[in-house]
Amino acid sequence: MPTTDPLARTELTLLLGLGFQVVLAEFLARVDATGEYADLRPVHGAFFQALGPHGATGVEVAQRLGMTKQAAGQIADELERKGYVRRDAHPAGGRRRLITLTGKGHGHMRTAGAVLHRLEAEIGGRIGDETLVDLRETLARIIRDLVGDDVPALRPQW
Repeated sequence: MPTTDPLARTELTLLLGLGFQVVLAEFLARVDATGEYADLRPVHGAFFQALGPHGATGVEVAQRLGMTKQAAGQIADELERKGYVRRDAHPAGGRRRLITLTGKGHGHMRTAGAVLHRLEAEIGGRIGDETLVDLRETLARIIRDLVGDDVPALRPQW
């Protein structure tokens, strides 16, 4: 049965952008509502994600986020001052430094992860869990059809 919602007839790029914007805004509002981590901005969460489970160099973070090395370095400096990350000698040696999360950084990741899982569960409850799985699979298929295995960086907005 066709829908009467005009959003359903909106251009795909606008609809994808709006979907990302409203889900991200809801996620950020819920993280803020925890009362923890008020000193973080959305780009910091993207930075934490870009570190991966074993840390990364500033160059690697910059590549993963599609930003300059200087921007990644400035964010790393700020997060280090705030106690969320630390820089250690890289195990491979040389001048490179490995950026890793501290206990405080891991705490933020646990909190944000719990908030995100609850939000996704609520969305699944509203639209149906199977519909949410289908949406994920469809979006993944669109991305793969357009770029193959060379998935580009998601550039954070700030």
